[in-house]
Amino acid sequence: MDSFLNKFTLLVLLLLVTPSALAQTRVGFYSSSCPRAESIVQATVKKHVKANTAVAPGLLRMIFHDCFKTARPNLLLRGYDVIEDAKTQLEAACPGVVSCADILALAGRDSTVEVGGLTYRVPTGRRDGLVSLASDTANLPSFTDSVAVQKQKFADVGLSAQDLVTLVGGHTIGTVACQFISYRLYNFTTSGGADPTIDPTFLPTLQSLCPQNGDGNKRIALDYGSGDKFDHSFFKNVQNNRGILESDQSLWQDSTTKNFVRRFIGIRGLAGLTLNVEFGRAMIRMTNIGVKTGTEGEIRKVCSAIN
Repeated sequence: MDSFLNKFTLLVLLLLVTPSALAQTRVGFYSSSCPRAESIVQATVKKHVKANTAVAPGLLRMIFHDCFKTARPNLLLRGYDVIEDAKTQLEAACPGVVSCADILALAGRDSTVEVGGLTYRVPTGRRDGLVSLASDTANLPSFTDSVAVQKQKFADVGLSAQDLVTLVGGHTIGTVACQFISYRLYNFTTSGGADPTIDPTFLPTLQSLCPQNGDGNKRIALDYGSGDKFDHSFFKNVQNNRGILESDQSLWQDSTTKNFVRRFIGIRGLAGLTLNVEFGRAMIRMTNIGVKTGTEGEIRKVCSAIN
């Protein structure tokens, strides 16, 4: 495990907000230097997702967890091999041209398309960082974070409360290990009972999926009933107090985030939001946080190590 973590701790870039980076990334950056760049990434993602659908949420989650590879929530991420596969092909087609950071951004987009999401145009032109710091894990939103803490962590990198709700909506696909939710089911805040925000009619289902003293590594869908399809059912689960993570369910406890959840559901009388549309926009904003461009950083030959 140590060698695995050491290899992938180096995968991608550091994140700091820089307005100039927003201006220097652009759609079609590789149109002349590597015309097949996006199609190669797309075909690679399609191949891997077809072989194992769990790769799709893994690639999406990888963008969120960027630079935090030794953090506990990252140990079971899937998709590293997809990035390396795409990089190998791109180095053969266009040596030293396409960054690992751009491969990751494109793969995140393509992974959602493979499970029902709409495509969107991804600005490219990122360069790879020279270091990754496990200590930056403190910046990563936690499954126990309150809405206030989540909103602050997103605001710290220039993202809004709507971005928060939209991007958390990415939990419409993927799974989580029982070890991250068992405390909600049996001993919430050491009370000996369950989290009172869980729908009591749903609690027995969760307890059967994650038995007390059972296998903490067993995985269950983050979006109960629709964990393999990119849709807005995640928000309906939150509305019905069936959010799997404490941090997800907390979106319904805050007036601002609750309003966005209701708009994604399509509550009558509110201006609606469409996850497929807003997710692409929010992803573009997030993947342009702190990118290196121009002569900064480098273009790695392999994504698991600096040159």
